[in-house]
Amino acid sequence: MPRDYYEVLGIQKDATPDQIKSAYRKLARQYHPDVSTEPKEVAEEKFKEISEAYEVLSDTEKRKM
Repeated sequence: MPRDYYEVLGIQKDATPDQIKSAYRKLARQYHPDVSTEPKEVAEEKFKEISEAYEVLSDTEKRKM
């Protein structure tokens, strides 16, 4: 079962597109492998998860599913 993308981005299920984008940008910057203080492997995995969540939630058709 895939992870709850809302939980990944730390937003509510009724979040607006601007809130989704803002949460994504904040987390992407925090966990980007070149910037993060986390070990590189951990940061890469978290960054991929955040990117996948944003990809799904930013598309209204995918979000409905």
